[in-house]
Amino acid sequence: MDGRKHAIATERNREPILQVLLEVLPPTGTILEIASGTGEHAAYFAPRLKPRKWIPSDTNASLRESIIAWIKHSPSENLYQPLDIDASQPVWKVEEEVSEISDISAIVNINMIHISPWSACLGLMAGAGRILSPGGILYVYGPYKQNGKHTAPSNEAFSEYLQEQNPEWGVRNLEDVVEVAKTNNLILQKTYPMPANNLSVVFKHS
Repeated sequence: MDGRKHAIATERNREPILQVLLEVLPPTGTILEIASGTGEHAAYFAPRLKPRKWIPSDTNASLRESIIAWIKHSPSENLYQPLDIDASQPVWKVEEEVSEISDISAIVNINMIHISPWSACLGLMAGAGRILSPGGILYVYGPYKQNGKHTAPSNEAFSEYLQEQNPEWGVRNLEDVVEVAKTNNLILQKTYPMPANNLSVVFKHS
């Protein structure tokens, strides 16, 4: 074993996500991925999104090891080593340690908001509001309730399962996420229906 972890959903969702990213990301700059998980998305997206740079991150040390293993397996000159970033913290390490901070034109976050406490969503929006310049893009992907209701029975069952694992987890209401984004100068641009009743949600810094 070389240390690479695998997420079952990645092969299903990576190409649809890539198509949205190609449409909405700025043509240049650095993309900061928050909660990169296994690193499979980073390894797949980075070479396909040149000349943009891609910086993965995760607060979980074992997942950072998986990201490093994926980078070794699928190296790309625009793919950087992972950072230790906890989205819920008031200041992210990237703001203190990385020279590319001034060049971050977008933040990408896939399948985190529902598998973490609400404080992680609040921190994600606050961090994007601090880091992104006007016109910068925040892209988030995952399942959402709309108008307080689940959009599919599978999402409702998934949310119940998550809350059994941790009462602070669960599928969020899209309108609540949009409102938090708005308080951080992030304005909803568009939502895209995605595989398995997920959504791509795109915000722009005003």
